[in-house]
Amino acid sequence: MSGFRFKILVLIPFIFFISPLSANAGGIDKLKEFIAATHSAQANFTQVVLDQNGKRIQSASGIMQFQRPGKFRWTYQKPYEQLIVGDGIKFWLYDVDLNQVTVKKLDAALGSSPAALLSGSNEIERGFTLKESGNQEGLDWLHAAPKAQDSSFEKILLAFNAQSELVVMELNDSFGHKTVLRFSGMKRNPQLSPQLFKFVPPKGADVLGE
Repeated sequence: MSGFRFKILVLIPFIFFISPLSANAGGIDKLKEFIAATHSAQANFTQVVLDQNGKRIQSASGIMQFQRPGKFRWTYQKPYEQLIVGDGIKFWLYDVDLNQVTVKKLDAALGSSPAALLSGSNEIERGFTLKESGNQEGLDWLHAAPKAQDSSFEKILLAFNAQSELVVMELNDSFGHKTVLRFSGMKRNPQLSPQLFKFVPPKGADVLGE
């Protein structure tokens, strides 16, 4: 069970918050504006994983923080305590219940994933094929398809509200699972302590990886 939990949680990656734009702007314009104007963010999140039949197989919630370029912290509070940290060089995942740490080089851990959208102004155009997905129930949707054939994701959908904030993110993986992330309480460009993006394995923890 722990292995499955790890696989799903690392799919979460990496959230985007958007500065105000014209009400006529589509999802692509809003995402590009984020790259230019949002350097850090903090938000609450909920995460639901659905199987191929749309059945809920996992739920989680916590707090997300990021600071461009390449630094992030996801604190899972329910149902399992987990911490995911990117320090700009390495990717760390700490499972509190198992007292186990997994570490990888950041680039190798993320690959062609939503995290690439945070890494720089050119990454979104270089790594993803973007298209508008229209407006549904007051949200502007954007479709992002990874260009890399070995990506873990078949497609990513992002939805923005009238205030140009990202409120929903859907990740569809190659196993037929859909991970739905919803964000609330967003703070854009907060002052975040550098210590949030540093990780030292707890004493006695099993450390796997590099």
